[in-house]
Amino acid sequence: MNWLILLAAGFFEIIWALGLKYADGFTKLWPSVFTLVATTISFVLVSFAMRTIPVGTAYAVWTGIGVLGAATFGIILFGDSVAPIRIFCLALIAVGIVGLKIFSPE
Repeated sequence: MNWLILLAAGFFEIIWALGLKYADGFTKLWPSVFTLVATTISFVLVSFAMRTIPVGTAYAVWTGIGVLGAATFGIILFGDSVAPIRIFCLALIAVGIVGLKIFSPE
């Protein structure tokens, strides 16, 4: 169950990372509020997941999900680079996340 909570925390990590872009330095009210709410939810969920998942594993997976999601949506929504080396590096992060899940003691 805590892995599902961690996955949800990672999704909220993606949401608040994208929200930062739309909040434009916290100069836009509703995107800023949305970002702060998503950040809070993400932090609360990851803290619950860390009750049984080791801190290093939980943190790495949480941020990794955020990195992969933010990079993917950056490509889709904002035209970020799709250079092969960038995609390769993102794939390495994905492999790391899977490895942490597979080899986690929890």
